[in-house]
This record gives sequence, C-alpha cells and structure tokens, in this order.
Amino acid sequence: MRYWLVMPAAGIGRRFGSERPKQYAPLRGRTVIQWALAPFLADERCAGALVALAAHDPYWPEVAPPGVMTVAGGAERSHSVRNALAALAPRAAAEDWVLVHDAARPCLAPEDLERLLGELAEHPLGGLLAVPAADTLKRADAQHCVAATVDRTGLWRALTPQMFRYGALCRALDAAHAAGRVPTDEAQALEWLDARPVLVAGSAGNLKITTAADLTLAAALLEASA
Repeated sequence: MRYWLVMPAAGIGRRFGSERPKQYAPLRGRTVIQWALAPFLADERCAGALVALAAHDPYWPEVAPPGVMTVAGGAERSHSVRNALAALAPRAAAEDWVLVHDAARPCLAPEDLERLLGELAEHPLGGLLAVPAADTLKRADAQHCVAATVDRTGLWRALTPQMFRYGALCRALDAAHAAGRVPTDEAQALEWLDARPVLVAGSAGNLKITTAADLTLAAALLEASA
C-alpha cells in the first residue's frame, strides 16, 4: 500500500504561551514538527508529505526536511487540510489513502502507525487512532462548577493520524464547508455524511503539545523510546 501525509501546521497555538508557535518549539535536539514528520518520512509507503503553513511563516525554512511539499494554510484546521488535498489532486487517486497528522504530536509510536495501517488497509473508508476514555468525566456549568458526571462508556479520545480515502475525505470536507460547518477533525466531517470511521486503539503517549508543560512530558516519552 501507499499513502499521502497531510500535516496542518498553520496554527499559532495561543495557549502555548510563546511567540514561536508550538510546532517549532525545541524538543530533544529537533523541533516538535520535525519529530511529528519523522515516522512518515522514514516510511517507504509514504508517497509524499505536504505541510499546510501560515502565510509568511518564518520558521519553516529553518527546519524543512528535503522533499516535503508545502501549501498555504486556511483559517481553520479543516481549511488547511482541504488546501493540502487540493494540492495533491494531480498526484492522488480517489482510492489513495491520506493520513492527516497533527504537527504538534511528536510522540507517535511506530507500532501505533503500523496498527493503523494494518487494520485499515482493506477498509473502504478509513478511521483514526483513538484512546478509550479512562478518567471520570465532568460537565461544567458557566461558573466552572460540576453540572453532571458524564457516562464514559463508549467514549474515546480522538488522536492522529486519521486515515481516509482521498476522494471520500475531499467530499466530506467540501460538504461541511458548503454548509458553513467547521469540523474539529477529519472524522467528524465524514460522520456528518453518516459515515462510520473505525476507531483504532492507540497509545495515550501520542500526546498533543498544548502547553509548555507538555514539552517536558514529550521529552521524557521520546527519551524512554530511544
């Protein structure tokens, strides 16, 4: 099999608390985005990688790996992904696989990538890495007090990569945007078309860098896996 990698990286990460976007934060001798790209660039099944960047991004030229294509990002994640898919149109077939991975997820385990590719290889639609919810979940009111305890049965935390057929993902994002809807991940766009993406069990260590404290945890995870 082969697949295309799409990485939306146009966000500025307001919660990260740094002038430099979180995907360019230093992490164990590299930047976060270099770690995020590494598993795919080392995989012979990856036919090409495309990163969606903010306009006038001054940091990418400092870290850009050879051969990685770029495209202008959009106002939201889903627009960046759609721009990248449009740029792939001359190369990608409708049934090709596209993996969408967050630029701020530097700790994807090789075994998780293998499980995703293996379990979905023959699936007509695709799916995503996810982790079953383990903590007790609370719903808050406007005053940040507990309004209810949420039953976590059947609840999963969505991770990336998310892996879908090129044509199906294009149609789903186009339908969402045409309706004025902005999905928070690729799976949601397909869900809105009544599709049922597969949940593939991944590792909780596949964390997304949101705050500076997450960098410390990511460094420890990378060191442990070295």
